[in-house]
Amino acid sequence: QRVWFFITFLMTWSELLVTGQHLPKNKRPKEPGENRIKPTNKKVKPKIPKIKDRDSADSTPKMQSIMMQVLDKGRFQKPAATLSLLAGQSVELRCKGSRIGWSYPAYLDTFKDSRISVKQNERYGQLTLVNSTSADTGEFSCWGQLCSGYICRKDETKTGSTYIFFTEKGEFFVPSPSYFDVVYLNPDRQAVVPCRVTVLSAKVTLHREFPAKEIPANGTDIVYDMKRGFVYLQPHSEHQGVVYCRAEAGGRSQISVKYQLLYVAVPSGPPSTTILASSNKVKSGDDVSVLCTVLGEPDVEVEFTWIFPGQKDERPVTIQDTWRLIHRGLGHTTRLSQSVITVEDFETIDAGYYICTAQNLQGQTTVATTVEFS
Repeated sequence: QRVWFFITFLMTWSELLVTGQHLPKNKRPKEPGENRIKPTNKKVKPKIPKIKDRDSADSTPKMQSIMMQVLDKGRFQKPAATLSLLAGQSVELRCKGSRIGWSYPAYLDTFKDSRISVKQNERYGQLTLVNSTSADTGEFSCWGQLCSGYICRKDETKTGSTYIFFTEKGEFFVPSPSYFDVVYLNPDRQAVVPCRVTVLSAKVTLHREFPAKEIPANGTDIVYDMKRGFVYLQPHSEHQGVVYCRAEAGGRSQISVKYQLLYVAVPSGPPSTTILASSNKVKSGDDVSVLCTVLGEPDVEVEFTWIFPGQKDERPVTIQDTWRLIHRGLGHTTRLSQSVITVEDFETIDAGYYICTAQNLQGQTTVATTVEFS
């Protein structure tokens, strides 16, 4: 037994020497598998590689401002949404692109004003305005154009704009071509009292002439837009009357021209047309007239065209077009447009259908009546 114990001891000692381990004190032998590393409860976020998804859900193209303002000594800067300049200063704007469209105050196009020029260079469009006045106050904008042959459309992702106030001494309001203007109040569209200012800091209020009082811009019925003026969001007959605007700045005040607000009774749409002959049975040698009438909105123009029996034979006729505003009570105003075709010395070739077509921007209406030979 002693020999066997000694042999066992030598074998155990030799194993420790080979493995480099020390014989543990007072510890039981470990069961198979006890040295395995136990999992911990520590949570680790998996690293997901960043992938640029071009077809992501938010695929809306980003807007890119392409407008630059040219300053002195060849310096450039992106113009702010609003600029305030002294009247008399020159303005040069550039928009990057080989095909650029421009928009600027319509006043400058009225007489093809030579003070403004628009040029297209190889890489940019250029707008230049010299000897500016307070009347030039307004929005200047540009956009890139996508063209296929001769057909071009606006590139909504490449645009630029700035609203420029040209301040002139003694002028708070953008000048009006007349001292009294008419604004039509239509029940199904917004109406604008166009009193725009040339001083950005000016406080602007709207006033009724009679009875004299201030009309509040409460943001519900009436709002003030510095780029447009006072906007009637839902016009009705109670808004009619004479109004004006008042601007205050730097301790001084000024009033605008006066505006006559007229309520429109006729809704928008194709012309409401009627036709009437002076007589539907005409004797040989007599004269006959056929009247075509349209009642419509005061500011909507109407064009008339006629088809008549003697047209192919080049029968001489007289056609006269007229229009006027009529008041229909309670301040309602309507435009009366008329066209009269007159045939002198009636003959058999003049008998038949007289057809009138009235057309406006909303559409056209055709009416007809017959004139017989008696």
